[in-house]
Amino acid sequence: MDTDILAIREVQPGDNKALAGLIRTVFEEHDAPRQNTVYSDPTTDKLYELFDQPEAILWVAVLNNTIVGCAGVYPTEDLPPGHAELVKIYLSAQSRGRGIGKALIGKCFQSAKELGYTHLYLESMPEFATAVSMYHKLGFRDLPAAMGSSGHTACNIWMIKEL
Repeated sequence: MDTDILAIREVQPGDNKALAGLIRTVFEEHDAPRQNTVYSDPTTDKLYELFDQPEAILWVAVLNNTIVGCAGVYPTEDLPPGHAELVKIYLSAQSRGRGIGKALIGKCFQSAKELGYTHLYLESMPEFATAVSMYHKLGFRDLPAAMGSSGHTACNIWMIKEL
């Protein structure tokens, strides 16, 4: 990776198509459910607009001028006060295992604190077992049920971390 150039920056208006493609490719690669997930969520095609609010942020990883990942903090409806959701954590196949996901999530932890959140909640699925294992290593603990109203009812793994 010595010759690779990695940048982590906030989402930009021109990122929508590349990010939607990346997210859907990851779902297809892991044979994850398409219905009632971010895969079929219409906001996936408009992430810049979704995150264009003061309580949210989406970080984008760019490796050698190509978008290879993303992760964000979002004020999902019906979460308890001080809670936000860690969302849109996706990496392209070629960028995994290089510390990029951990760097993106680290930026999210920092941003969540700066935005005044005390807890981060996330939803996932067994198809993303490697990511779930990483969340545990980063201090997330399992929850018995969903929190908030993400609309992603196919998710059956729920986790939380105190910041």
